Amino acid sequence: MRVVLVSKALVVGAYQRKAEEIARLGVDLTVLIPPFWRDRRGMQVAEQTHTAGYELRTIPLRFNGNFHLHHYPTLFREINQLRPDVVHLDEEPYNLATWHGVGAARRAGAAVTFFTWQNLYRTYPPPFRWFERAVYAASPCAMAGNRDAAAVLQRKGYAGQITVLPQFGVDPAIFVPPQTSASSGPLRIGYAGGLLPEKGVDLLLRASAALQGAWQLEIVGSGSEKESLRRLSKQLGIDHDVDWGNRLSSDQMPNFYQKLDVLVLPSRTLPNWKEQFGRVLIEAMACGVAVVGSDSGEIPNVIGDAGLIFPEDDCPALTAHLQSLLVDRSVARQLGQVGRARVIENFTMRQIATKTVAVYQKLLGSDQ
Repeated sequence: MRVVLVSKALVVGAYQRKAEEIARLGVDLTVLIPPFWRDRRGMQVAEQTHTAGYELRTIPLRFNGNFHLHHYPTLFREINQLRPDVVHLDEEPYNLATWHGVGAARRAGAAVTFFTWQNLYRTYPPPFRWFERAVYAASPCAMAGNRDAAAVLQRKGYAGQITVLPQFGVDPAIFVPPQTSASSGPLRIGYAGGLLPEKGVDLLLRASAALQGAWQLEIVGSGSEKESLRRLSKQLGIDHDVDWGNRLSSDQMPNFYQKLDVLVLPSRTLPNWKEQFGRVLIEAMACGVAVVGSDSGEIPNVIGDAGLIFPEDDCPALTAHLQSLLVDRSVARQLGQVGRARVIENFTMRQIATKTVAVYQKLLGSDQ
């Protein structure tokens, strides 16, 4: 089976483990990525970290950073030369890149599938509505990153087979618990991700400020709210307890998690966004770190019984969870053990790759 996977997400080196696992399952795989991707969190330059067993190729991207209009001008030529059996477009069905990729796949006689995270029902104006309909019609199978995204596809009239799976898993051989864990000292709290209004980092700062006892908060990431969040920490009188770091490369993330007792994802739902998955949760869980998350979007389904959930924007509830872990570190250690077991059972790169290849096999068994 020859597959072309087009994915701006695979500029991240850690994510490329999925491609290695797909190739390990006997797929002749070529991955096409842009040289970088820019969004509100900043710019992610393409890494080449896990490249065994498949070809990783960088191709030009137009309108970089525009979720609706970005596309690959050389994609028709690439796919025509590669002559794949399947083209996997790691993109939302309503954007230009996906519609363009469907056209390239059909011209080459390849089956096509797409991936969606969109967990809020939205209608789009032309031409994006037309793109979406055309992609639906051309794709007998689709992948949805969460249950709500699958429900949105069905509500919008998508009639093909839907497989619910996260876009990427975790390699438990890379994201591992530390060899030793501190049982005393300040509670080490962490956050990694976008410094954006919907991520609720302001809530984490306020909740931490109310803690009784010794704690240390480490925040890594980038985004439009970074300076206002730093001002807030000073206003709360906790700036000496908060360490700020820039966005880390994917290969630096295991070391970040291994220094923590608890990772917090305090996302809040906005009219145009709710948490689609929360990848940092499964990375931290794989490292044996306790996790605390809000009930925004998919977070409760990701955490399951392996962490603590609080109602989004409920600062006292978040403080109470953190206080309980500060008082009794054994609870944090126990949650960390349950979390790693949950990742190994549900969220490894190998499992996600196996489910992805099963979609390819369904495609090739479908009437085209």
